[in-house]
Amino acid sequence: MRYENPVIRGYYPDPSVCKADGKYYLAASSFHYFPGVPLFESSDLINWRQIGFCLTRESQLPLDNTGSSGGIYAPSIRYNEGRFFMVTTNVGHKRGGNFYVWTDDIYGGWSEPVFVDQGGIDPSLFFENGKTYFTSNGADENGKSAILQCEIDITNGSKLTDSRVIWRGTGGRYLEAPHLYKIGNYYYLMAAEGGTEYGHMAVYARGCSVWGPFEPYARNPVLTNRNLGGYQLQGTGHGDLIEDYNGAWWMYFLAFRQIHQWMTYHHLGRETCLVPVTFDKDGWFTASDGTAGLIMETDRIPSSLKQRDKTIYTFANTDLKKDWQFLRSFRAGYYLFDNDTVKIKSSECSLDTPAGVPSFICLHQKEFDMEISADVETLDGEAGITVYMDENHHYDLALQKDESGGCQIILKLNIGDIKHLKTVIPGVQNKAALKIKSDALNYHFFYIQDGKENFLGKAQTKYLSSETVGGFTGVVLGLYSQNGKEFNEFKNFECKYKQPLDGK
Repeated sequence: MRYENPVIRGYYPDPSVCKADGKYYLAASSFHYFPGVPLFESSDLINWRQIGFCLTRESQLPLDNTGSSGGIYAPSIRYNEGRFFMVTTNVGHKRGGNFYVWTDDIYGGWSEPVFVDQGGIDPSLFFENGKTYFTSNGADENGKSAILQCEIDITNGSKLTDSRVIWRGTGGRYLEAPHLYKIGNYYYLMAAEGGTEYGHMAVYARGCSVWGPFEPYARNPVLTNRNLGGYQLQGTGHGDLIEDYNGAWWMYFLAFRQIHQWMTYHHLGRETCLVPVTFDKDGWFTASDGTAGLIMETDRIPSSLKQRDKTIYTFANTDLKKDWQFLRSFRAGYYLFDNDTVKIKSSECSLDTPAGVPSFICLHQKEFDMEISADVETLDGEAGITVYMDENHHYDLALQKDESGGCQIILKLNIGDIKHLKTVIPGVQNKAALKIKSDALNYHFFYIQDGKENFLGKAQTKYLSSETVGGFTGVVLGLYSQNGKEFNEFKNFECKYKQPLDGK
């Protein structure tokens, strides 16, 4: 079979995977979005559906005053003796740190956080013979990057040993993303180095004890695209291993798609990808040929399997608890949901408010080629659709009350300190059909009148890219209401992608 990377498309980075009862489960980072830690299920490794989030209550996920790209970093999901565990870090909050939650029902709620007194980020759990080991990145006694580990009591998170340095990596910058495995006679410790940009890579070592010493793989990095110039898939690294139900091994990892073969910008975020893993006779493993492509070939999956993903998202075929997210918090009193309609009341914050909680609901952008549209009715203030990266980088198409009490359609481009009102169409009704179309290089903005699309302008995707903006997220597609007091209405929402996956 030939399958296409990413296998989970859009901003779902830092994938971690486990298996239970014939299925596979995957968790990804969510940063300053609420609910946190999107959770996916698959029966075939290729097709994934989101079944919810791990962190759904503010007692689990406080994000107030958390800056963009703060919040939840790099979860790890594990299954042990009938129970699922998800361990992660809340970065930048006074009640943050490393913690885990657990559940006995993957479709139900998760526990309150159990904190572990070990620093660093990217924590992971390893279970063996009734013992639990907690691993994260950190620093040694000289302040140099290292992987730290301690044994904990899984019932309460207390440390049973001191934190010890178990590996210092291979010398690449930003040693992170440790995962420990017991495969055959060896313990394998996989990590990431190089920074989660164009120099990203996966590395590993192995040893005969859970505490090491660990011998590095002679051909590290085991996976990287850092030397593949003119290659659209870049930033490969931060992976997790899984053995499938047929005994074959795989690596899920993050990577991103450049907007063009020769244009080093990406705005969809870091996405979840997959490569086959093979062990040699000496017990060392390789990940594909050491690189990853948009198209992968494998004989481990039957050719009859088709790679599919949903191409149209509406209010009717999405679930508020499984698909949609909010910035930092969900304030229930500001949203009214009813079939194909959502009414949104403006909060005291706008999309431009740093660390704020605007009235805003969003989906992740999954493909370059996209259309998003909605019928908007504005009673006061401003209501519209947006392609949003952070508070300083977003493009907004909206219906706005003007000073005379009438309405106008506006197109605003926010790029760093530049707040540009690009287009104004005055004297319109307080109802309008708005649409944004995109390709890899540009967003195109329209309002629809009498069935005709009226072009308002375009803006380049690269100004919403990680290379321009910084941070660790990707573009989300949002509906918002701001600068008013009444509920504004959105109907007939549709997000449509042109190219369905077909396993070609």
